[in-house]
Amino acid sequence: MTDTAARLDSRPTKIMYVAEATAHGGRDGHVTSQDGRLAVKVAMPPALGGDGDGTNPQQLFAAGYSSCFHNALVLVGRREGLDLSGSTVAAKVGIGPNKQRGYGLAVALSVSLPVVDQEIASKLVEAAHRVCPYSNATRGNIEVTIVLG
Repeated sequence: MTDTAARLDSRPTKIMYVAEATAHGGRDGHVTSQDGRLAVKVAMPPALGGDGDGTNPQQLFAAGYSSCFHNALVLVGRREGLDLSGSTVAAKVGIGPNKQRGYGLAVALSVSLPVVDQEIASKLVEAAHRVCPYSNATRGNIEVTIVLG
């Protein structure tokens, strides 16, 4: 991807949906959505000194990114007349200290397109990366690695 493409304005021109969630207790508490469909206990993972007795923000981010990217992949496949049944996207979200004495994230997406040849699959993944709102939000801020397998 070129620097010019990375700088393109990807802000929405119209808001079609707004999700709302509230955290209670930070990383050792719970999170609920405004509509009540999401209510999860959150806990620090053992690798960060917690007991791991709950989900954590990185898992929630991985779930959101993988499902959003997969939907973008199916959308671009459909635009090309392709059926991407059986495809999957898995996300790994890492967290660690950054140089500003804060913390940063890194994402690795693993895409499986078993019924599409590698050249077409690569083009679909590139297109999905331009379409996906998570990719657009993280571009230039978080290292995102995409592996096609």
